[in-house]
Amino acid sequence: MTRYWHGGNAGLRPGDLIEPGHTRTVDGCAICAARANGETLLVDGHAIDPATGRPDRVYITTDREYARFYASMAVLGDLYRVEPVGDVDPSTEDPFDTWTVAAARVVSVYDRAVRLTNGQRRRLLARWP
Repeated sequence: MTRYWHGGNAGLRPGDLIEPGHTRTVDGCAICAARANGETLLVDGHAIDPATGRPDRVYITTDREYARFYASMAVLGDLYRVEPVGDVDPSTEDPFDTWTVAAARVVSVYDRAVRLTNGQRRRLLARWP
């Protein structure tokens, strides 16, 4: 059985539905500011979180650390194990294995209030293609 992850806004519980339509803009976040201006932040030559091509879909991944990265971008965001709702379509936008779905249902809350250390961010960046 494939384990899917989603990192995002805090406070969801098992059984809750994650649907498209949210914004990921956090005050003081350079990545968020770039996205809001229609730009993509480059870190060591890597494009970090470009604007999504599918705002009508929810993104899920099998890479737990990549989902943790997104949870850390939300204000005290959470990491969720999720199950897809509807068709699962591969995404070509991300450097890690990701899919888009109409919605995702929270199976469990894996980690609350995710924050990444600089070392964790560097390790993830080193894996970034």
